Amino acid sequence: MNFFQRPLWHSFICPSCIQRLLSRSLWHTRGKALIKAQDGFRSLFIKSASFRPSLRGSNLTIAQARCSRNNRYSTSPSKKPLRIAVIGSGPAGFYTAYRLMKKIPDAVVDMYEQFPVPYGLVRFGVAPDHPEVKNCQGKFEEVAESARFNYIGNVRVGYDVELVKMKPHYDAILFSYGASEDRKLGIPGEDLPGVLSARAFVGWYNGLPQFQDLTPELEAGDQAVIIGQGNVALDVARILLTPVDELRKTDITEQALEFLSRSKARSVKLVGRRGPLQAAFTVKEVRELMNIPSVAFESIDTSLFPHDTNKLPRVQKRIAQVLNKGSASPLSSSPKSWGLSFLLAPKSMNTSTDSKRISSVDFTNQAFALNTDPFSKTASVVPTGEITTIPASLAFRSVGYKSAALPGLSDIGAPFDAKLGIILNDPYGRVMTPSGGPGNLAARHIPGLYCAGWVKRGPTGVIASTMDDAFISADIIARDWEQRVPFLNVEKGQNTSTGLGWDGVKGSLIGSGVRPLDWNDWKKIDAAEKERGRMIGKEREKFGTVAEMLNVLDR
Repeated sequence: MNFFQRPLWHSFICPSCIQRLLSRSLWHTRGKALIKAQDGFRSLFIKSASFRPSLRGSNLTIAQARCSRNNRYSTSPSKKPLRIAVIGSGPAGFYTAYRLMKKIPDAVVDMYEQFPVPYGLVRFGVAPDHPEVKNCQGKFEEVAESARFNYIGNVRVGYDVELVKMKPHYDAILFSYGASEDRKLGIPGEDLPGVLSARAFVGWYNGLPQFQDLTPELEAGDQAVIIGQGNVALDVARILLTPVDELRKTDITEQALEFLSRSKARSVKLVGRRGPLQAAFTVKEVRELMNIPSVAFESIDTSLFPHDTNKLPRVQKRIAQVLNKGSASPLSSSPKSWGLSFLLAPKSMNTSTDSKRISSVDFTNQAFALNTDPFSKTASVVPTGEITTIPASLAFRSVGYKSAALPGLSDIGAPFDAKLGIILNDPYGRVMTPSGGPGNLAARHIPGLYCAGWVKRGPTGVIASTMDDAFISADIIARDWEQRVPFLNVEKGQNTSTGLGWDGVKGSLIGSGVRPLDWNDWKKIDAAEKERGRMIGKEREKFGTVAEMLNVLDR
């Protein structure tokens, strides 16, 4: 029996939900850090294990409480339309809005975005040579054209407008903003000149305003080291190694092209703590690097693979086959090369005696633990005590992103876990607090607050998995609305929300000097960027500053 076939009780968390909260299988996409962190979170729910609710005294029948995933909910005459604020205009926000507007035909969505331009990760995170990944923008535009959707760009929630001042005008708030920070290694020398975060580098070549002042020293030498082996790390390697003339056909910024044309990087090493069968990259990303013309791949130690790779699970088997096959370009005659180094944990970043810049990275050698299967995806490693030094004229940190708390989250009761970089939530995206539950329960839901995307589950997955996650959040909002559970501003059973949404917020916002933009404003910026691109033979040339974007609207 799945979730949408079970009865729903409003004021508590049922034991089955508690067990799911504590289940490894449920939280596996959030990474080992969250699984380990659950030991502390577990105690918050311990009293709930013996509490079994009853329908006795409830006005809901089993039949009323059940619903189908395919249901569309409509608002009865006694209920006003759902008015929801969505914070963040990336894939998580748009997919949630799409699904929710489909489920509840009279729902009105106000989407807030800190930049004048929408799409978040799709615009600022997807590699410029992956235009097919950006096809989802067509669906997002359909959503934005609806009369029940308001785009509110150039407004920083928590800064330009306080959450407590938004709350009275909405029935619900969905947090779907992305990751604004990157995880650090915590090793000596991490802040040396010549050391960059992959997040900053990706944002720089994709036109993210906050990184347009970055000046990566790509001319410093021929050896680049990337610490991390996820898809973002491979994106960075591919941008460094791809011929600039190929990149000119993409929407990479002209500033980035200028720097890359002068780059002296000829060798790129991507370093990981475990082995190739535990690495986070996908087959597609590896294959693309293998196919870059005149770029050779440095072969991998075959002992890192089983003798018969056909016995591996499908995904790992494909990775092993691609890595063992290597590239078509021979290492001896290729002007550029890349390689994957395994079983190395970063220890320190070092300078040379005559320079303050990075010159090498020290790694602690790792070995698979005695009680682990080295070909398992979950294999663990232990340090050997030996040190390996890799020369580096340029180094990138690519070990993950994390979200940050918006100012004022705590003022509306939303708890944020700074270590994990998520708003605490149940498996369906309802925001939770670890205290104050009814009866014997330690935890409870915060009425009317939901989340989706990276701030819900951590920075994992691709856009397709973000869509699935967003649909789960939308479905639970729709279900809660249909079942009349408490939302924001419910007092003594009555909904006291003004229902004004954006109309109730914008007066004071504009009066404070903020310039909110609507979807038509974005379309003007969009047209101007495409025209800039057309003049130099590319799809678009992005504006790199907010001022440039706003200037388009003043012409």
